[in-house]
Amino acid sequence: MRTIFLFFITVLFILFTGCSSKRVYEPKKVGHDWSYYGNSDKKIVDVTSDVALLEDMTVLTKDTSIDVKVDKSHRILAKSGDWIISSNIDGYLSLQSISDKSVVKNFKLNRTIAGASVKDDILAVLFANNEMCLYSISQKTLLVKIQGNSPLAVDSRIVNPYFMNDLVLFLTLDGKIVIVNSKLKKKLRTIIVSSEDNFNNIIYFNVIDSRLIAVTASKILSLGEKEIRVNYEVRNVAYDGKNIFITTKQGEVVSLTPDLQVNAKVKFPFAHFLGMISYKDKLYLLEKEGYMIELSKDLLKYSVHEVDIEDGYVFVADKKFFINDEYISVVK
Repeated sequence: MRTIFLFFITVLFILFTGCSSKRVYEPKKVGHDWSYYGNSDKKIVDVTSDVALLEDMTVLTKDTSIDVKVDKSHRILAKSGDWIISSNIDGYLSLQSISDKSVVKNFKLNRTIAGASVKDDILAVLFANNEMCLYSISQKTLLVKIQGNSPLAVDSRIVNPYFMNDLVLFLTLDGKIVIVNSKLKKKLRTIIVSSEDNFNNIIYFNVIDSRLIAVTASKILSLGEKEIRVNYEVRNVAYDGKNIFITTKQGEVVSLTPDLQVNAKVKFPFAHFLGMISYKDKLYLLEKEGYMIELSKDLLKYSVHEVDIEDGYVFVADKKFFINDEYISVVK
């Protein structure tokens, strides 16, 4: 009986100490409350890396809202050129024209879709099993099919295929960049960004000064004349035309050059950053416990302000953090 009693005491102690040891960001000094709020009227119900879906099934992009109604059974995938791309779990993909709402093109692809993009007559699709395909939109025919390694678990921030002239860059779910020539209809090269077993998909991609910048949750690649990789547990990424800024799971903010040299870094202990905006000479960081950190881009000066936020999807667009049916602006 004593053994059972000691066992329960031990379990309770572990549970108690485990819960009590959880730390959150607690700023030493908090300025005035952040006052630049607004109401967007419509609640966000789904987000991707570059678009959000609102409860009335219209679409919010990085620049504006678009009055194209997505089918209620679909999830949003992307805005690509003049198209809004959506799909359902059974692999029905829809292209809806932004400029002419009467134009809709549907594809039955029979597999769950992770991401897609369009250029001219080419539809590039990344499937949830990491298969990569190119289709002719006008003919609805398969042009290229490449099988990747099926992932066990992925980060929700999936990046859609990227068109670069005749090349299509698939940012895969297992930490690779697969380059396909759409005219030759063949794979040219595979570049490994990271080799983690889980949550290893590309979460950010950009082309900066003729360099390919690709980010997973654990690694950053800069590919130019040579390949450079650095290890960070990345939460957010922003680029201001000169430097790359990241936040990490450890509460760091790091400024990097395009060749991944460190300009500066600062740490906010136990901070959990929900989003980051680069605007003029400052970074604006939304922190989970209800704080806005206003940080100079040299990472030397900052102020902390309380903000009123609720749990929900966070989408960063047009110098605003959108949460549920409200937004917090960084423009004063």
